[in-house]
Amino acid sequence: MLKVRLKRVGRKNDPSFRLILTESTRGPKSGVAIETFGSFSPHANQDSVHINGERILYWVSKGAQLSPTVHNMLVNNKIITGKKLNVLPKRRPVAKTGEKMPEKMPHVVAEIAPAV
Repeated sequence: MLKVRLKRVGRKNDPSFRLILTESTRGPKSGVAIETFGSFSPHANQDSVHINGERILYWVSKGAQLSPTVHNMLVNNKIITGKKLNVLPKRRPVAKTGEKMPEKMPHVVAEIAPAV
């Protein structure tokens, strides 16, 4: 399956990203990108985004999937329509009513044996 995702480029502590099309089983930094669609630099004066939206829509029509971050970026730039996706990690599962949630770090009380 093909995926449109971000590939981090740039030097340490100064990230910039490229939007690439790659096979989903390969990592984004494997160096095997089928096509590059543009770039994104979060630390520029303005968030500079350069996207070739026509090519992304072409590949999406052919069955390519978008990563959640790329999907939100395309919604921001009005290339696609729809709601943004939640990309933040879940903190912990929601407890059903009446159930007690297990503690993250249960307190362990050790018994001290008297010295002989």
